[in-house]
Amino acid sequence: MKRSTTGAAAGVLMMGWWALVTLMLSVGVALPTSGEEGRWTESDFTRKAKAIRPFEVVASSDPARALTVIGAPRLYYPKKGDTFLDIARFYGLGYNELEMANPGVDPWVPAEDKAIVLPTEFVLPQAPYEGIVVNIPEMRLYYFRKGKTEQVAYTWPVGLGRDEWRTPQAKFRVRGKTVNPVWNIPESIRKERIAEKGFSETMIPGGSPDNPLGKYRIELTLPLYGIHGTNIPWGVGMQVSHGCVRLYPEDMEELFPMIPIGTLGQFVYQPVLIGARKGRIYAQVVPDIYRLTPGLYREAERIVQSLGWSNLVDPMRLRQAVEEQRGIAIDVTKRPAENDLHPTLEDGPEDTWRRAG
Repeated sequence: MKRSTTGAAAGVLMMGWWALVTLMLSVGVALPTSGEEGRWTESDFTRKAKAIRPFEVVASSDPARALTVIGAPRLYYPKKGDTFLDIARFYGLGYNELEMANPGVDPWVPAEDKAIVLPTEFVLPQAPYEGIVVNIPEMRLYYFRKGKTEQVAYTWPVGLGRDEWRTPQAKFRVRGKTVNPVWNIPESIRKERIAEKGFSETMIPGGSPDNPLGKYRIELTLPLYGIHGTNIPWGVGMQVSHGCVRLYPEDMEELFPMIPIGTLGQFVYQPVLIGARKGRIYAQVVPDIYRLTPGLYREAERIVQSLGWSNLVDPMRLRQAVEEQRGIAIDVTKRPAENDLHPTLEDGPEDTWRRAG
């Protein structure tokens, strides 16, 4: 595997990198995937996927008992040739999450040995901790199931529907699972492909490198929507699909055997997330990508009130988390814990966050 995007970086920056990347992915053009240094390989990403572990979760209105914040933030010091695409993929993040957490950092040429934040800590959505939950604006999938003695959660980043092909809010069940699925192209998408690329196929065989479904697909009771891998991994953390949920290939390979047919699930839309751990209250806020939640601070206040935690939350800290929208779990508890090393937005990360290996 070659290093990612180094050959295209200068042109991308000149033309508006985000718009160009999104266009390339949405029309099925693969991004360049590496340089001659060979720092990242597909085996690196596969090894990363196998290290994914479950987190214990506890749903409770008592913040001393609740465990609705999982993971921990980390730091990473970029090396020569690193891009946000590779770093995000290796550390189980979507491109969007790494970009939000590190405003002002060049995603194609991050400064070497200057710490960037890995936002590998997540506030769980307000939903039953059962089966599959995809939080659309967060672009993240959670899978909840019973562990040996407790409820546990797994989580992976995803790519979702473009603005004109929005992933819907809905409940569903898993109705089937397919290895090397054939892509029978819906007529509406086929017309788009003809207009944009001149491609007129009605189907793409399973196992084809041109098949956007990847190697594994989970079929849902929602018509036209599914959860699947991808032939273009860099679309994870971006709005590039026609509404389906895309995972990194190695993540889909891990998720696929876990999910029994009949599993319950839902797509939720929650740009504001409020949770608790060890009596501390955390807020995680992401952009309202489909513009469905006007007044994010009002929404944050509503959630805090519904949980009965208003007297515990510092309104200024909560407002700052909403204004920043960095996708980082921020401690918004009214009085910081004594000797608390968990970072707030004001803290410099290098002295407070754990360095990634």
